[in-house]
Amino acid sequence: MRLRFGVFLAPFHEPGENPTLALERDLELIVRLDELGYDEAWVGEHHSTGWEIIASPELVLAVAAERTRHIRLGTGVVSLPYHHPLMVADRIVLLDHLTRGRVNFGVGPGGHLTDARMLGIEPAQLRPRMAEALDVIVRLLTETEPITVRSEWFSLTDAVLQLRPYQRPHPPIAVTSMESPAGMVLAGRHGTGVLSLTVAKGPRGPIDLAAQWRVAEEEAGRSGATVRREDWRLAMPMHIAETRKEAFDDARRGAAAYLIDYAEEVTGRPRPVPGPRDLVIEQMVEAGSWVVGTPDDAIAAIERLQERSGGFGGMMIWANEWAPREKVLRSYELLARHVIPRFQGSLEGIEASNRVARERAEITGEQRTAAIETAQRAYEQARASG
Repeated sequence: MRLRFGVFLAPFHEPGENPTLALERDLELIVRLDELGYDEAWVGEHHSTGWEIIASPELVLAVAAERTRHIRLGTGVVSLPYHHPLMVADRIVLLDHLTRGRVNFGVGPGGHLTDARMLGIEPAQLRPRMAEALDVIVRLLTETEPITVRSEWFSLTDAVLQLRPYQRPHPPIAVTSMESPAGMVLAGRHGTGVLSLTVAKGPRGPIDLAAQWRVAEEEAGRSGATVRREDWRLAMPMHIAETRKEAFDDARRGAAAYLIDYAEEVTGRPRPVPGPRDLVIEQMVEAGSWVVGTPDDAIAAIERLQERSGGFGGMMIWANEWAPREKVLRSYELLARHVIPRFQGSLEGIEASNRVARERAEITGEQRTAAIETAQRAYEQARASG
């Protein structure tokens, strides 16, 4: 399986900086990833906390599409309980046409309870509403018969999408999955992809990735659908440098700010490691939640994830600005140069050709010398006879 690589761009920006410039950096990152040959970029939707400032991933992706050539662009994710299903389907189909089919459609229940609170949605309603909305959206994307639905939070009367998807039958769909089985159940029901945003440890302990995938397969079996491992993406933070010490020193302050100042103090998530602040990065790497180190460390970590999960199709880097800008971009470049090729088969022919040449180097050298001597003698004989 060719492993796809990309970025999961929430995005995370520490409050206190110019937000316009932060958004521009997000777009610049997508452009750079396109140049480096990354496969995908996923952009999130959030409406509170001050850290994640993109309210409409579709708008950002439309701009990114004009600046890029190859990279696929995904909503990572649209928070379905916040929107009327017809409006979501219409926007995605429009973006599908504007990008000529470079769109992935990621969906979730909503990333922050502070978003839901502003909208007057109870937390317990989020996942049921997401499931209800996705059922309707899939019908809108695949059917042309008018749809009428009466829900407690939306209504449809003879609804038909007048613009049909550019990709057939529709843009690839991915459902988020974290600690609970809800995302895997929904993916299995509809035969969609999965975007796993927690791969190491949740509130109930270590995440059993293989067991999570079995949930999707079992639900798919009950629903008559099919789920494929190549449509399963795992996301986790990574920062890579030439040496392990450099990588840890680069990211130490920013990583601690993300875990303590944001995840714990803003979103209320319990801190998974004890600290102190200057040791958070080592503790999270040791727990397997983050990858910080060299390209070899990244390769080893991805191989461990493959073994734990039984196989998946996409590795998404959870984008963070933990290090200075030039170090962040250098990390993505090192991954593209030294890590990604190991999982995409692009080095197999090069290494085979190099191996053959090395094995024959002595003979090749002798043949080269003999050929030069033959040419020299022919030249001398021609001069002597001429």
